[in-house]
Amino acid sequence: MPDQSRSQGQSRGQPKRLRVDAERNRARLLDAARAAFASGPAPVTMEQVARAADVGIGTLYRHFPTREALVEALYRKELADLCASAGGLLAALPPERALRAWMDRFADYVRAKREMADALRAVFAAGSVTVSHAREQLTAAVQTILDAGIAAGTLRDDVRAEDIVATIVGMFTATSLAGGHEQLERMLDLLMDAVRRPGR
Repeated sequence: MPDQSRSQGQSRGQPKRLRVDAERNRARLLDAARAAFASGPAPVTMEQVARAADVGIGTLYRHFPTREALVEALYRKELADLCASAGGLLAALPPERALRAWMDRFADYVRAKREMADALRAVFAAGSVTVSHAREQLTAAVQTILDAGIAAGTLRDDVRAEDIVATIVGMFTATSLAGGHEQLERMLDLLMDAVRRPGR
């Protein structure tokens, strides 16, 4: 007689195994999409992403039925990763250094969004994601670092997190032409001088 407990255990374990494989494929697809959008101005196709992720086109469409769904998922993941990085930076660095490091990550995030701007327009037009929602998440991440700096006495307590977010976006826009990276770095340093507590 077959070992029913073993058969039941295998059947119970199978869905979990499928979920692990599906999550791994999804992560590979998002990594491939990120690299594809960063590679240049040429339009990114679904077939290109599937090849780069080494999965079949059917697997891609099971996760992301449309190109807009793929772009939206990538946008949400990169935003979540950027915001979550505030806590990791605070765990490793003093608040003022964590804020400056986060500014660099934010600048990289904005740069990546410019590279996929055409693809994002359709996503924003559909209303599934909004700029205001992104600003809220970014502001919350900055506020986490500001609160730590205020508690440590190294960052000003009269600085608004949303102003820092808006300033970085404006800086990037003003320096986005070729050769503007060094100027952006100088401007971010100036912003840090402005948010440090006087005398620090």
